[in-house]
Amino acid sequence: MKIAVAGGTGTVGRHVVDVARERGHEVVVLTRSAGVDVITGQGLAAALRGVEAVVDTSNLVTLDAKKAERFFTTGSRNLLAAEAAASVRHHVLLSIVGIDRAPYGYYAAKVAQERVVEQGDVPWTIQRATQFHEFAAQMLDGMSFAGLHLAPKLRTAPVAAREVGERLVAVAEAGPAGHVADLAGPREERLEEMIRKLARARALRGPVIAVSMPGKQFAAMRSGATLPGPDAVRARQTFDEWVAGTPVAE
Repeated sequence: MKIAVAGGTGTVGRHVVDVARERGHEVVVLTRSAGVDVITGQGLAAALRGVEAVVDTSNLVTLDAKKAERFFTTGSRNLLAAEAAASVRHHVLLSIVGIDRAPYGYYAAKVAQERVVEQGDVPWTIQRATQFHEFAAQMLDGMSFAGLHLAPKLRTAPVAAREVGERLVAVAEAGPAGHVADLAGPREERLEEMIRKLARARALRGPVIAVSMPGKQFAAMRSGATLPGPDAVRARQTFDEWVAGTPVAE
């Protein structure tokens, strides 16, 4: 199968590319460095020739809800239009567990993106996943100031990005299925404790201070509204194993 991956150099996208190639698929990585821009539509028509499935893992790191919504909806509309013209048979979108229970800020932008896909002309699958193990590293890197490390309080069930990549390739292979079961890590964690563990593993100096972030999205995440339900598919690698560098078990 020929698979195109939007966001194919990102946290999850690079794993989708690796897994797809390991399984013998031909992979097209949709990146600006290759002359393809999903936001402007540049290069999409040529890149999607002969492609059977598109996996969209593209992402924008921002707290600006309007900016996030423009990015996700514009990118999805451009992808879907180019896919329809190229007779692509399957659009796979990576989304986030619980966004409909916390439709605020960045999560509201993902809800809007899902709606674009659902209303599009290309048969689709939406795979929601919980936050990745790397989320703790992103918070630690982005919220450390003058020897202080701020750690947002929230509940999550973090999942290995590699396992998300494996799941997305399997979903692409299986064909359009609409909304499929959520994917989550093996157990619930507190983000502030994850950040503390990661800071210790990195031998960082200075205190890790747990903070309650403002806004409805973070309030919902603190309450557990974005945790997976009982029907979620559970991945294998724990956060502790990820910090220790333990490979994902086959």
